[in-house]
Amino acid sequence: MAWHNEFGKLGEDKVYLYLLDLGYTVLERNWRIGRRELDFVCLDGEMLVVVEVKTRTSEEVDIFELLDYKKKQSLQAAGAAYLTKKNIHREIRFDLVIVTGSNMRIKYVREAIDLF
Repeated sequence: MAWHNEFGKLGEDKVYLYLLDLGYTVLERNWRIGRRELDFVCLDGEMLVVVEVKTRTSEEVDIFELLDYKKKQSLQAAGAAYLTKKNIHREIRFDLVIVTGSNMRIKYVREAIDLF
């Protein structure tokens, strides 16, 4: 596995534990449909939450570069497909977790897609 892929996996592993600490129930990890992927699908109480994880070595990250229009559309389509495939009828929220630097600092952005 390439170094950047290993670093990304370490970031996702850290986020998994972070989500559990927040009290979320993790339903899926790396759920795929076609070429689309949802990093995490969780329950926050009754709310279904799709969590996109972005891991970067640099501390300086621009959120708008991480979730551009195309990525936003892809996440929404994958989220809709998840609801359909699983026959789930719940409200859905899209959050972003940014993991940065060698110390893997976490920044959690709720309702990240609504920023656009």
